[in-house]
Amino acid sequence: MNIDWIHFTPLASLAGGLLIGLGAAVLLLANGRIAGISGIAGGLLRPARGDIGWRLAFLLGLLAAPLGWLALQAMPPAQIDHAPALLAGAGLLVGLGTRFGNGCTSGHGVCGIARLSPRSLVATLCFMLAGFGTVYVVRHVLA
Repeated sequence: MNIDWIHFTPLASLAGGLLIGLGAAVLLLANGRIAGISGIAGGLLRPARGDIGWRLAFLLGLLAAPLGWLALQAMPPAQIDHAPALLAGAGLLVGLGTRFGNGCTSGHGVCGIARLSPRSLVATLCFMLAGFGTVYVVRHVLA
């Protein structure tokens, strides 16, 4: 295994992790809501009265964060090595997985494990094992 030391950014990664944890904690303490992105976005498809504002604010904050980063330093260049159809298919599979798993990595992996939820622990283990298996198959079997 080789570490890409040029792109190794432990301080930026730590800051990002702290901000994610802070955002999840503030949403839970202030609103009593779990910061699961798929649930927050999905709630906008069938909004309840008085439930739209905080959801939009949270999602706009997610979109505004990279703009805030740009004020501090340049974004790394984006490199997409796969066909758009493959990426769209992968996105649909992730969406389907969040539906079957009753949540996404942010809801289960960040918030659920922090609350010591057994269901979230199992879901996160399944996410990770599926990711490991997918990378292995794509890089070593199909390559």
